[in-house]
Amino acid sequence: MPDSIRQRIEREEFDYQALLGALADYARPRDKITNLLRKGLIIRVKKGIYVFGEAYRRQPVSREVLANLIYGPSYISLEYALQYHGLIPERVEAVTSVTSGRSRRFSTPLGQFSYRSIPMSALQVGMDRVEIDRNRAFLIAIPEKALADQVRSDRGAAIRSRKAMRHYLQDFLRIEPAALQGLDPTKLSLYAERYRSPRVRILADVVRDLRKGGR
Repeated sequence: MPDSIRQRIEREEFDYQALLGALADYARPRDKITNLLRKGLIIRVKKGIYVFGEAYRRQPVSREVLANLIYGPSYISLEYALQYHGLIPERVEAVTSVTSGRSRRFSTPLGQFSYRSIPMSALQVGMDRVEIDRNRAFLIAIPEKALADQVRSDRGAAIRSRKAMRHYLQDFLRIEPAALQGLDPTKLSLYAERYRSPRVRILADVVRDLRKGGR
């Protein structure tokens, strides 16, 4: 691979426009892209999104950064964010996100990426920007928002009472009571309003009870 291409693209994850910019000196850049893909010097994650092949990476590829790039507007949430924040013990293979677009799932050479549709009013709150280095960052839900997204989106769970919510949180998701006590019920109440969700209101009540020492 010409050094100029690797020098011009500092990030490990990049889009088609960045690749075209790095190939500005080539008379037929699309043919060059085809050649780079064939040789494995770059890898197409999905149409318009690429990473460098392993031999040319300066740093590990970030699946979190890719999740933000693959489909948007979106940010990481749900099970993957709960695992990221240490709330649930299970390892989550697919990177899960929320979006204001329609729900989608992508199978890529870098793994599975899923996107759950939520209202724009709920998408606009509860995210944080995590910097990996000076060139790369990604958006992810804060713990309260990730849990609110999960509770609201899990249609398989019948939750109509605080008792049912406690069972869901501690027995199904396996979140420790101490971790729940560390959450902010005021934020959860805000997300309940944005979602207009009785479930998330119950979640806020359960967390508030736990923080007061209730059961």
